Order: sequence, then C-alpha cells, then structure tokens
Amino acid sequence: MRAKTPNESRTVMTDLVLPSETNPLNNLFGGELLARMDRAASISARRHSRRITVTASVNHVAFNRAVPLGSVVTVEAAVSRAFKTSMEIFIDVWIEDRFTGERTKANEAIYTFVAVDDTGKPTEVPPLEPETDLEKERYAAALRRKQLSLVLAGKMRPSDATELKALFTS
Repeated sequence: MRAKTPNESRTVMTDLVLPSETNPLNNLFGGELLARMDRAASISARRHSRRITVTASVNHVAFNRAVPLGSVVTVEAAVSRAFKTSMEIFIDVWIEDRFTGERTKANEAIYTFVAVDDTGKPTEVPPLEPETDLEKERYAAALRRKQLSLVLAGKMRPSDATELKALFTS
C-alpha cells in the first residue's frame, strides 16, 4: 500500500449559517457543527482509505468561539495519522468576517474513523507520511492520544504505553 500525505485526504467544506440552524442566541447549534465536522472527517477518511468508513469516536471537541447567524463557516479536515484500520482526523473550523473577509479559527475537533469492507469488517488502511511541521506535530501527538484512550478504556496496560511514558521520563 502506498503511503499518502495528509493533503491527499484534505477536505474543505464551506457553508453559510442559516436561521434554522441556530439556537435562541442566534449562534450555530453545537450539534449542527458536530454534524458538519463529521461529514468533512468522513470524506477525508474515505479519501485516505478508499474504503467505506465509520465514525469510531469523537475524541476531542473545543467550542472556542460562537458561530453567529449569517457567518461563512469553513470546516477543514485531514487525516493526521493512520493506524492499522483506523485513522485520526483533525478538524479545524474557521469563520469568515462578513465585512473584511478575515478568517478566524473558531473551533477544532479530533475524530477517529475505521475503514471497513462491504460486510462491515475493519480493513487495513494505507500509512500516512506527514510533510509539514504542523502535520508532523499532529502525527506524533496522535499516537499519544490513542495510547491514552486505550489505557483509559482498559485495553492497554499503562506500562505498555511507551509514548505516554516518554512524556514523563527523561
């Protein structure tokens, strides 16, 4: 399997926040934003694996800024690391100022997707080769996040979490 770059899986979705998608404060519903992020992440996972993909977990979501009615919202998703059958997808959410066009990072999230075959059985995905400094940083951190998740779920012994141990030992 040929290794791919994060850019090959990159998905950019831009849309407008409409009145039916807002809460009583006229900001985008959090659930609506989660759905947009899930769709973008799904496309990125499918582009990387060229398989059917399913959401395995939402590992992190940060609602740092409200997204007001009428905003232009851009959701950018890319595979940050590929494991055997799963992929971590890092998502950045940007809002565009209606008057200046300036983009501001509003939110971010990390999802995990699993590639499956036609029967729903997990199937291997290609490796990932990060290129930029940001891609390399996200790639390295993905293994720590995965090990922490496995330890917390009781699926890995803390003593086997080498990347986590490296954070605390010199």
